[in-house]
Amino acid sequence: MQTKSAQGINWIKLSVLYLIVGVVMGMMMGATRDFTLRPVHAHVNLLGWTTLALAGLIYTVFPKAGLSKLAKAHFWLMNIGLPVMMAALATIFLTGNMQIVPVLVASEFTVAASVLAFAANIFLNLKREE
Repeated sequence: MQTKSAQGINWIKLSVLYLIVGVVMGMMMGATRDFTLRPVHAHVNLLGWTTLALAGLIYTVFPKAGLSKLAKAHFWLMNIGLPVMMAALATIFLTGNMQIVPVLVASEFTVAASVLAFAANIFLNLKREE
């Protein structure tokens, strides 16, 4: 029997932090009736809460994938890129400062690389048990 993936548990715990951030953002937007950060809120919930939670569940159910080098790459690329991407996006929407666009683009590529690492990991390490 394979051991549980600590990697999967880390993903799930981080996803809950993004859920809290997303809920607080939604409450603040509703209370102030200022929906300027709506795109950030959506990305925090989708990429942060949903994507991280699903990756965590997958890595927990399929520990071989969760313990792979690709899972580690996925973890670090996502968790470096996503907060930077959210901060850059928020800065652009709040200040209109377009000089931050290169930071946004670099962080988007980092997150995209994490998704590619995840996809490769799934295709290489998820196999039917016989």
